[in-house]
Amino acid sequence: MSAARFDFTAPVPRAEELGPVHVIAIGGSGVSGVARLFLSLGVRVSGSDQRDSPTLRSLEEAGARVHVGHDPAHLGDARTVVVSGAVREDNPELAAARAAGLTVLHRAQGIAAFLHGRPAVAVAGANGKTTTSALTSAALQAAGADPGYVLGAPLASTGVSAAPGAPGAPVVVEADESDGSFLTYRPQVAVVTNVQPDHLDHYGDVAAVEAAYRDFVGTVPRDGLLVTTLDDPGAARLAAHARASGLRVVTWGTEGADVLVDDVRSEGTSASGTVVVGPGVPGLEEGTTVRLHLPAPGEHTVHNAVAALLAATVGLGLPLGAVVDGLERFAGVHRRFERVGAVDGVEVVDDYAHNAPKVAALVRAARSAAAGRRLVVAFQPHLFSRTRDFAPGFVEGLAGADVVVLLPVYAARERQEDHPGVTSGLLASGLRAHAAAPRVIEVGSVRAAAPALVEVVGDGVESLVVTVGAGDVTGVGGELLDLLGRRGAVTAPRTVEEAGS
Repeated sequence: MSAARFDFTAPVPRAEELGPVHVIAIGGSGVSGVARLFLSLGVRVSGSDQRDSPTLRSLEEAGARVHVGHDPAHLGDARTVVVSGAVREDNPELAAARAAGLTVLHRAQGIAAFLHGRPAVAVAGANGKTTTSALTSAALQAAGADPGYVLGAPLASTGVSAAPGAPGAPVVVEADESDGSFLTYRPQVAVVTNVQPDHLDHYGDVAAVEAAYRDFVGTVPRDGLLVTTLDDPGAARLAAHARASGLRVVTWGTEGADVLVDDVRSEGTSASGTVVVGPGVPGLEEGTTVRLHLPAPGEHTVHNAVAALLAATVGLGLPLGAVVDGLERFAGVHRRFERVGAVDGVEVVDDYAHNAPKVAALVRAARSAAAGRRLVVAFQPHLFSRTRDFAPGFVEGLAGADVVVLLPVYAARERQEDHPGVTSGLLASGLRAHAAAPRVIEVGSVRAAAPALVEVVGDGVESLVVTVGAGDVTGVGGELLDLLGRRGAVTAPRTVEEAGS
């Protein structure tokens, strides 16, 4: 949806002032969270979605009036309509709301309506914001803050993507930069994990992306805080800009930062790193050293955890020991290296990674978790424009796998005819020419992916299969396990070395 339809710099009324609220596409992971927040305040909520789902039933149990299908009659007596980013202007309910002069809010503005009077931690960045937001929520919970949270995916520990928390307690918000809507939150603490080119279909070029992050930091109050990294050049430029504007800034990184991160390791399904506090970090004593042990793989996981640690301690003044305990007991988040299951020596993990740096970090983490097993990555590119613009980065990241199964591009909001010649074949050609030379298999549909994977992993060699992408590839892992289970044990599981591959 076009950000031009919304003014993200305009003040948003309190949720209690919106009257009855109707949420279009209420089953989505983003807007369903907004509905939960409104229900917690006693706001009357209705909503509709194209198809029924457990999310709709859960919201109905929580007090929402839900409908399957879209019809103007579903608006009822609503005074405000909240829409997800996927809702088009020709949606019959949205068109009727516009015609009736109802208040129409973007999902982010709905969250902002809930935030009034609550300190917010808003986590932005091209990569890592969901996990960092979830880690921050876990840290705050362990420290007794009883926070609210609004994330892009459900927490494994609660099964929901949003919760109101205690009245007046901090709220952790995953701040989506993709359409500029992160300008609406005005957080007390802004966390920026990195500033990298993405969503160029919206911004046009890298300069516009960096300008948007400067505007985001400009929404933080003068007594607020920016937490960011010096390891990412875009974030380092943002830190310098924020400091020059008079905002408090605390940085982390491998060198030159206020808080140093050293000896980072990813071993199996865990990661660790040492955190050393430098001079002048508010609320943390200089020289304080902490060894973090995290129950998730990937060096990037350590950096995400350090961002959460600083947001909780420096940003909100919570005790370091309790925060570290919460980070080390983190239970994970849906579709972020989420284990699906295992059959006959084949383990399946699912992940939402969809831009090139995320895919590269994921493959590195998966290689660590594979621990000598064969690594098979089933990747579904997301958007034709992203596939075209960042093909070399995707190739470089995917080349770390032993076998890459490429699904067709998931179009999402784009049309194939607007991007002639852009297919998964761009990535296949690059991978076949790459020095690492992984085995590459192209499939013609998402339905063909699981049978193709059976042919790859059904030889009894111990394998880690990772399904990757922001589209419907998420269902492939379960299908693979079902197919393997129906086949029965092919052979006793063998190691890669035993198989000679």
